[in-house]
Amino acid sequence: MPDSPPGMTTDAATDVFVDHRELLFSVVYNMLGSVADTEDVLQETWLAWAARHRTADAAPIDNARAYLVRIAVNQALARQATISRRRETYIGPWLPEPVVTPLADAAERGESVSMALMVVLEALTPLERVVFVLHEVFGYPHTETAAILGRSPSAIRQLAHRAREHVHARRPRQQADPRVKRQLNERFIAAVMGGDLKALLEILAPDVTMWADGGGKARAAGLRPVHGRDKIAKLLAASPSRPIPGLAVRQRLANGDLSLLLLSGDSPFAVIILDPTPEGDRVRGIYAVTNPDKLSRVS
Repeated sequence: MPDSPPGMTTDAATDVFVDHRELLFSVVYNMLGSVADTEDVLQETWLAWAARHRTADAAPIDNARAYLVRIAVNQALARQATISRRRETYIGPWLPEPVVTPLADAAERGESVSMALMVVLEALTPLERVVFVLHEVFGYPHTETAAILGRSPSAIRQLAHRAREHVHARRPRQQADPRVKRQLNERFIAAVMGGDLKALLEILAPDVTMWADGGGKARAAGLRPVHGRDKIAKLLAASPSRPIPGLAVRQRLANGDLSLLLLSGDSPFAVIILDPTPEGDRVRGIYAVTNPDKLSRVS
């Protein structure tokens, strides 16, 4: 614990950090897609915050929120090279680690970025991604982002323009009705568990894609995303032939989106997130996380 900083007690400095911790977690997680890396960045941010206040002659911090976000964002950017090298040796499709919460937390949260959008964000450069996240998700003006990144406002606007064009070309803005999404989830899991090929062909859109992230440690659909209704329907319809002991299915929120949590006994076995078509009646994307390392924090 840090010594008492000038003009602020140790407890007060800790309280300020705790007050901003949820914001910092959301910003960094949306940049990195990994809870473990996010927690590491938050620890580094805390250490920088504590060290800053241990410096007796340090100038007062006028805006704690801006200071903490700047430190966290730049720590996250510095971690990107390590994360990229790790992804190069990852087995199979990589999906962000899902942040799963109870349905009771279903109130709209501006910082919740869907799994489908996070997959699109993976194609951006690290700088494009942070600019998009800060502006589009958290509402930061470009001038404030420029100060955080140490770049000119015009450079930030160019990064924002490129990121927005890329995202909107692949992910048009839409928000599925939660009731329709819940019904789609129920129809989907019933068809899968029943091995009902006909029902799956009705639920899946012709151009559906499935990402299955087992990380080489759990059952998955293959080493690459699977495309096409017929192929995916046959794959899913065959899954009841490989039963999961003590299987139970619960609806939860994952990254703020309705999802399916599959349990084997009391242990999480998979988190499945469906991306519906604009009409909401069919599935155009399936994101299945079975890597146990990414489910260790799920309950």
